[in-house]
Amino acid sequence: MASKDENNLKRLKEIIKVLSKYEFGYLIEKIKLKHKIPFITPSYDYESLEELDESAPERLRFVLQELGPTFIKLGQTLSTRPDLVGRKFANEFAKLQDDNPPIEFDVVKASIKKELKHPIESIFSSFDAEPLGSASIGQVHRAVLKTGEDVAVKIQKPGVEHVIKSDISIMEFLAKRIDTYIPQFKIYNVPGIVEEFKRSILKEIDYENEAMNLKRFSYNFKDDETVHVPKIYSDYSSLKIITMELIGGKKVSDVTEAKGFDLKLIAERGAVSYFKQVIMYGFFHADPHPSNIYILNDNVICYIDFGMMGILDDEFKQNLAELIIYFIDNNVSGMINQLTYMGMINDKVDTRSLKYDLTDMMYKYYGTELNEVHGGMNDLINLMRKYHVSMPREFVLLARGIGMVEETGEKLDPNFNAVEVCKPIMMKVIRKKLTPLNFIDYIKKNIIETEHVLKNIPLTITKTLYKLEEGEIRIKVEHEGLERIVNKLSIAIILSALLIGSSMIMTTDNGIFLLKFPYLGVLGFVISAILAIFLVVSILKDKVI
Repeated sequence: MASKDENNLKRLKEIIKVLSKYEFGYLIEKIKLKHKIPFITPSYDYESLEELDESAPERLRFVLQELGPTFIKLGQTLSTRPDLVGRKFANEFAKLQDDNPPIEFDVVKASIKKELKHPIESIFSSFDAEPLGSASIGQVHRAVLKTGEDVAVKIQKPGVEHVIKSDISIMEFLAKRIDTYIPQFKIYNVPGIVEEFKRSILKEIDYENEAMNLKRFSYNFKDDETVHVPKIYSDYSSLKIITMELIGGKKVSDVTEAKGFDLKLIAERGAVSYFKQVIMYGFFHADPHPSNIYILNDNVICYIDFGMMGILDDEFKQNLAELIIYFIDNNVSGMINQLTYMGMINDKVDTRSLKYDLTDMMYKYYGTELNEVHGGMNDLINLMRKYHVSMPREFVLLARGIGMVEETGEKLDPNFNAVEVCKPIMMKVIRKKLTPLNFIDYIKKNIIETEHVLKNIPLTITKTLYKLEEGEIRIKVEHEGLERIVNKLSIAIILSALLIGSSMIMTTDNGIFLLKFPYLGVLGFVISAILAIFLVVSILKDKVI
């Protein structure tokens, strides 16, 4: 049996061959892996992503598709991050297909027995051999429990976890080499992208994590009759199997051609439920595309697939609500101040230029009825990318999610206005932030930390005074450019001394004369003139001689 290192090396060589096949051989050369495949076909010598030709996004999609499940998932993840890879690459990666041949039914039965500790016949009264759907990580079967409930059983394919972890280790290796050997790529933070993807996909293959997400989502909407959340059957779920209520109804993309549905109401309910997830609960579905939203009887909304969720803390929720209000109100200064307060803009960002660009961006919305939050959010993300502003993953996932909800809403109702739906929810959160009760909640949440700080104040003051008394406190002052100033000042002093000395020599009648003037005096004036010229030039150019 081959060792782990041998398998990884074999896989690395396979990856290099595929990269070379689609004309990314220059990348292999730059990260110094050409020796792994000595006969790779020469390719174009691009220097950076900006210099890649128009076919690069498509060629890279072919690379990811051919390398299999882990790389397909990476591409799909990057399709949600146009702030990292740009709009062209993100749009191309969105085309990646995750369809995969299903595993044999005997393998399914063996997996159930291994995970649930009982044979399939003792748990289910019926179990369809043909899956409802099959992807790279798992597949879903229709079944009926012994207690009579119709369920959907999602089963992780054997060996998937090992393949994913092996591919991730290779991705990490390649990312480090790219970051080391291609300085132009540093702005993309390739190791950071791989690390984020690693966290995301390891959560996705942990079905217990998905079950917990489903339970939390269900709790948030327990009193909302417009939203239905599938029931989870924990006794028949594990790390690699999840059993939940089988959802009927129709996909939201199919209701436009069906009878008995109120399309305008569905659009409104879908948007309200999503903005509630984001702004009120801070726990939102990160992939609300039409295939993951079903419409049940009485126009009830039902989300499925809770593998990828976004999480926002209370402070971020409130700040996000304020940012969206500033956007809706065309308040550019407010948006910049809010982005700075949220930590997205730092001192390195040229806020003056950013303000001009934001004003231009908002100009196209000004004077018209704003009905798309998503359009502005996308423009904002593209602008932030231009200024190399680092945005939280949740912020971009949110923009993508809002975009999907808006797009679906407009297909259901051409007059759908997302702003009319979201603004009241935003204002409710902002009003709550400004109430005295919110301050009391803050005190409650931070009372222990506050108690620790207050307890340590006397001790800290005593230590500081003791060090001051013993002369142990030192103040370090740094002056930028001080050395250059000292050098110029030194030259100026020498110049002054030469001028004074030369002037005094010129008044004497002793020594060697040149053109009726003392030779040393003339030499002093010449040197003084040269130094004066150098000093003036250095001041003008702000350089040290």
